[in-house]
Amino acid sequence: MDFIVYGGTIVTVGSKGVIRDGALVVQDGEIIDVGKTVDLKGKYPRYERIRADGKVVMPGLINTHQHAAMSLLRGYADDYPLKVWLEEWIWPLEKHMTGHDIYVGALLTAVESILGGITTVNSMYHYVEGENEAKAFAEVGIRGVIGHVCFSWRREDDVKALWNLARRWHGELNGRIRVSVDPHAPYTVDPDYMVDLRMLADDLNEKYGSSGPIIWHIHVAETGDEAEKIREAFNVDVKGGVVEYLDSLNVLGRDVLAVHCVSLTSRDIEILAERGVSVSHNPVSNLKLASGISPVPRMLREGVNVSLGTDSSSSNNVSDMFEVTKIAALLHKGVSKDPTVLPAEDALRMATVNGAKALLWHDKIGSLEVGKRADIILLDFRKPHLTPLYNEVSHIVYSARSSDVDTVIVDGEILLENRRFVRFDVEDVLEAAEEARRNLLSRIE
Repeated sequence: MDFIVYGGTIVTVGSKGVIRDGALVVQDGEIIDVGKTVDLKGKYPRYERIRADGKVVMPGLINTHQHAAMSLLRGYADDYPLKVWLEEWIWPLEKHMTGHDIYVGALLTAVESILGGITTVNSMYHYVEGENEAKAFAEVGIRGVIGHVCFSWRREDDVKALWNLARRWHGELNGRIRVSVDPHAPYTVDPDYMVDLRMLADDLNEKYGSSGPIIWHIHVAETGDEAEKIREAFNVDVKGGVVEYLDSLNVLGRDVLAVHCVSLTSRDIEILAERGVSVSHNPVSNLKLASGISPVPRMLREGVNVSLGTDSSSSNNVSDMFEVTKIAALLHKGVSKDPTVLPAEDALRMATVNGAKALLWHDKIGSLEVGKRADIILLDFRKPHLTPLYNEVSHIVYSARSSDVDTVIVDGEILLENRRFVRFDVEDVLEAAEEARRNLLSRIE
């Protein structure tokens, strides 16, 4: 569908900044013009028209770290530290999850994401043939990077799954679906396997990279004791920080997305910048698990690309990027006692263009500019908590809520209109999730 969105305020998060009474034009899923309504409305008379009076038009939010299927475990194990949460609660239950459970959990996350203005999700989970996260994302229509998480104890299965995942899904749905190689963490993937996964990513890119880069997605320095956990697991002497350890294996590069990065040394931050590694900052999850606070302002100052993620809905417990963006901005002001740290403009970029860069998708998404794909959301600003209006960007970061999302467009396709899904009935997803929860619990009784 070719259309023009007009009459609203366009927050491009790009070179044209904020355009009041602006318009943008979409043709074949691509943005072909952006400017003032008075200049563009008469220029494209045959295009379908979408009025945006009283609305802010902006790029879809990009969630750079999720475990989409884990929405099925939302609220199952709260108020535990990471080690206990994983080893005593989450991993034992996950052993009983089927492909159908993974598919239903991912459907639930995709639906929740769209309702909250998230148009791209980067997910790390277990890939199985048949029903899986990729199938769920494709059915909902959301843009996503689907990874298979890798552990030392199942090398052969991981390698097979990664090849099957890339062969089946990389570049599907008009390029909306990409895949990634996901070593779980330095303390669950031994040094030799880490190097092998680096080589495997290179092989996959050589074969399937024409449909877009296949990135590396890994938890890094999530807690202060991670270096000790690596020593205990693999009898490896981690002399510096965890990033320095990974760099000694020659696995870091601009295609690596390092998640959490809470416990970093000065040298770790230098290496992230030198190697072009992007970071996914997950402030809500890190606070809930009491893992610590990532040194985001310093990373940004030193040239590290920092994006934002929600983490899973079992450790957050929602997939709400408006909440994450606000908390990221507030958290670092409070810790530094400096209200100028991480201003609204920077926080919004972390949730949009920085996220696109982290996923190596910045040539196509992340801002509203000519030549990029039409991943667009409309926010209804006719709300008491968004009135009066002085600064749109400030309102997006500090005042807007996911419930303010009115319309969501991905790759030029309208998925949500007037807060109603176009493709399917959300009630069916909710019922499927409740049934999957009951069945999952019955298997451990």
